[in-house]
Amino acid sequence: MSAATCDPVTSQFGPADQLLSAVAATRALLERDPNEGSGAEGAEPGAGGSSRSVVIRLADLFHLSPFEVNTVLTCTAMELHGDAPALCAQAQGDERLRYPTFQLLLNLFPEAHWAALLPGAPLRHWRLLRVDSSENLLTARLSLEESTLHFLMGSPAIEEKYESLFEHVALPPILPASYRPATERLANLFLSCRDTRVAHLQGSATQGKRMLASAACAAIGLQVRAVRAAKLAAMLPDWGSLLRIAERDAALCALALIVDLDGAGPVECAAAAEFADSFQGVVLLVGGTRIELRRRALVNISVERPAPDEQRALWSFALGDQAAGLKEEIERISTQFSLDCDAIFSASRELRERLPNSSDSSALMAEVCRLNFRPALDSLAQRIAPRATWQDIVLPESCMDLLRAIVAQVRHQGKVLETWGFAERASLGLGISALFHGQSGTGKTMAAEILASELALDLYRIDLSQVLSKYVGETEKNLGALFDAAENTGCVLLFDEADALFGKRGEVIESHDRYANIEVSYLLQRIEAYKGLAILTTNLRGMVDAAFLRRIRFFVPFSFPDISQRRRIWERMFPPAMPSEGLSFDKLARLNLPGGNIRNIALSAAYIAADRNEPLRMGHLLVAARRECAKLERPLSDFEIGGWV
Repeated sequence: MSAATCDPVTSQFGPADQLLSAVAATRALLERDPNEGSGAEGAEPGAGGSSRSVVIRLADLFHLSPFEVNTVLTCTAMELHGDAPALCAQAQGDERLRYPTFQLLLNLFPEAHWAALLPGAPLRHWRLLRVDSSENLLTARLSLEESTLHFLMGSPAIEEKYESLFEHVALPPILPASYRPATERLANLFLSCRDTRVAHLQGSATQGKRMLASAACAAIGLQVRAVRAAKLAAMLPDWGSLLRIAERDAALCALALIVDLDGAGPVECAAAAEFADSFQGVVLLVGGTRIELRRRALVNISVERPAPDEQRALWSFALGDQAAGLKEEIERISTQFSLDCDAIFSASRELRERLPNSSDSSALMAEVCRLNFRPALDSLAQRIAPRATWQDIVLPESCMDLLRAIVAQVRHQGKVLETWGFAERASLGLGISALFHGQSGTGKTMAAEILASELALDLYRIDLSQVLSKYVGETEKNLGALFDAAENTGCVLLFDEADALFGKRGEVIESHDRYANIEVSYLLQRIEAYKGLAILTTNLRGMVDAAFLRRIRFFVPFSFPDISQRRRIWERMFPPAMPSEGLSFDKLARLNLPGGNIRNIALSAAYIAADRNEPLRMGHLLVAARRECAKLERPLSDFEIGGWV
């Protein structure tokens, strides 16, 4: 007898007849067509959208016998019929037993079997019922788990204890066309093979991987929830309960589960692998490094950020009627920034609100993009607010020409790469990289500020102490996170004094040398693929690996300033509001120091003058110059300071 056709039997005593009538009424309620009546409107896709009754679906999901189905129906009747408790007590001849028990059910239903009471049987294994463990098994109180009741009433929900563990993943309004093959492949995979229902989505897309997973699962009637690998690892003491309830609620709610591996360490990855190996349902691992499963087949799929033409289409869709007036801005942003789908939707929502009150839509669009994606990079690098302008730096004209050429190439990336088609010829080497080499204090960092300011981009200085790691693979992981976040910001990356990381690759003598060379090779790959502007600075060009030199587009020398250049630096050093008296720029220019040290002297002298409540004089500058040279362990000659005071 199937779960769909088993009917309550007639008992020999009146209260039991009435109880069975309540069960029959409950069955009739639960077997209604969900398109008729009022109770099924809350059913989720894949769970309550079928015309089959929820009773049959529950039996199918957990392989319930007719007796187990009637057990569930009896407990449901207790929730729906007010007179059910009294009927239970009368049927059992004990006023204390105002609830269903296994003893009552074994007497009521002829198809009853003892196996339904076993801990490994579906009712108890999947925790569809609660059994009061304080009582004798036969007379223990039986009641529905809340998740079971919600499912039967057409509104399936995750158990409250674990609800905060799983994050809802919304179905995207639109996906790039390039995602369609992977979406269809995933959907077909999950439909055709129950044993291979685990996929690992990797690639440069961040939220795009979740969106693709959500679209693939929606195609087969599943919604998606996500959990971070770190949370799974924290649940290890409660692992058995978590796994069983997650499987039950995923079946009841028609869910697929995403395990987010971004930022996960070895312990978190091991927990994610064990979960994916054990979970009987659809699991999608997202991000992180490649992992291996022991028991289940794993399919790896790469999900990359949308190409510029797809980004333009996403911007136009997300901005709606406002996109028509932003064609040039969309073109520039789509090339300058390498944005994920979700990032474009998020920025577009803010733009739609702010555009009506803005007089400069181009500046606003760039600002919104920068501000929306700063947080991810702020935790990985130091953001420098660019204040310097072309008027603040003194360099040979040949050096200035190179800096202006860098600005021009960044500005016209979209036209050259996309409109003119150069991006179709190669996938690497499309980014713009520059090596600033020269003595400390000659203006390398200031030049990076000027480029960022001229291009209206954020400037991030990379702190190598946070990137380099003695642990194998950690440096690559840190660099990967850095470049992934930078792609979303379109920022200028400044690897200041990068000799330690960009130095020559050495001969492999021990294992450490091999891993150091791997780090250099990985960095080369990321610089070539990075679509933004990457600036490397070094005091010694000869120390830079030849492989880097082949991949760097601009070499900008920052030479030691001659006397005429030093005079111009001194002239531009003091702000107009600062009071001064008797300054001689010709005499100051004889001091043979680069611009960085000149700036230190000027600032120190200004503080000396302020403390004495005097206008800035040559004497203040002499005191400051002596302090600066003492710090450098460099003597001052009479020629340099002669006649200052």
